[in-house]
Amino acid sequence: MAIHQPDWEARSPWTTNKGISEVRISPPKSIVSGTIRVPGSKSLTNRALLIAALAEGKSQLNGILKSDDSYWCIQALTKLGVSVIIDGETANVDGCGGNWPNSSGELYMGAAGTVARFLPAALAIGRGKWTIKGSKRLSERPLAPLISALSAQGASFNYLEAEHRLPYELNAAGLKGGIVKLPGSMSSQFISGVLLAAPYTQAPLTIQIEGEIVQRDYVQLTMDMMSAFGIKPQVSEDVQSIKVPSGTYQAQTLQLESDVSTCCYFWALAALTSGCVRIEGIDAWSTSQPDIEMLDVLERMGCNVQRGENFVEVQGTKQLKGGFTLSMKKWSDQTLTIAAMAPFADGPITLTDAAHIRHHECDRIAAMCSELGKLGIRVEEHEDGLTIYPGLPLAALVDSHDDHRMAMALSLIGLRVENIRIADPGCVSKTCPGYFEQLTTLGVEVTY
Repeated sequence: MAIHQPDWEARSPWTTNKGISEVRISPPKSIVSGTIRVPGSKSLTNRALLIAALAEGKSQLNGILKSDDSYWCIQALTKLGVSVIIDGETANVDGCGGNWPNSSGELYMGAAGTVARFLPAALAIGRGKWTIKGSKRLSERPLAPLISALSAQGASFNYLEAEHRLPYELNAAGLKGGIVKLPGSMSSQFISGVLLAAPYTQAPLTIQIEGEIVQRDYVQLTMDMMSAFGIKPQVSEDVQSIKVPSGTYQAQTLQLESDVSTCCYFWALAALTSGCVRIEGIDAWSTSQPDIEMLDVLERMGCNVQRGENFVEVQGTKQLKGGFTLSMKKWSDQTLTIAAMAPFADGPITLTDAAHIRHHECDRIAAMCSELGKLGIRVEEHEDGLTIYPGLPLAALVDSHDDHRMAMALSLIGLRVENIRIADPGCVSKTCPGYFEQLTTLGVEVTY
């Protein structure tokens, strides 16, 4: 089966391992024991950048994630006339108060799904015409619910290829406000995108959500960030209606916490090697990032987890426990992580309620079933998930599918099996450019 070719255009100057065709992961030769820090949260970084750009005044965002996704977000804001100055892991953003200085131009989203879902509504509050493009895969990902909602609010779209997809021209003339209806089942990012722009609509806006929201916590993450900048949405008791008052975000100085999604791969490393990994900069009790649920699952699998005020430490176990079913609806980014760990458990593990991840950087369910199959692992594919059975994976070259989460999850198998090779390791730059380098600091052998 052919290996997917990277979309080099979507890789930013912050990409590491660019041009490297594959990486080989070998089990550590000694017990893993270490303390690390993980870069900032992608979800928090892109939300904070966009809100700071819309705010009045100068914001200082400390602990941003410097990755492909955040690079394309910053580049788009810069092309819109907003000053964003990067100093190490700090972004200094001079907000425009809801009035974009530049009213036309071409904006490239790379492969950043968050930017492609967050930015259009923010553009539509103003007046102007922009051409929006993205990577090949991003152009295949669904946008119809968001585009329909914005069209009903007064924006118009001219599709350059396929309807309701990138690339397109956005003609903005302000958003009316009132009631907007959005589905909850496909992506929480559609809801977050409209929420972020809502304070600037011509009349107060209320979002009515049809059906249950997948990854509801990410909508809460959006509302928490809005509140931090002075706009507090009002949520109905059944959480199916959100009203946003009119107003203007006010500049802030914020410290963004580490990316829990990325932390999970390093905690999984400890789990698989009987090692111990402590990650500083995370408070498991206060974080609003949904992937923190991974800690409960690691405990269920037999690991010891210590939660501190500013750290989380995972001590692995000699034999991981399986024989259970998990709903991944709230924290689907870790579906692939658990799937990669599952062959080493003592019973099958079934992961459900994750049908929406078929529309991410790749069809993640089909892709993981394919790669585990190459390794000789018995796996059953379901419409909304998969079942993985215990077994000893074979050495093989596996395909990252140009998907950062596929690459990082598949690397975990190399912690227990010699000569696991991963094609296109540079795709991890979407959320964690230094991932493989950080593995080496914990004793994992990584050969390029």
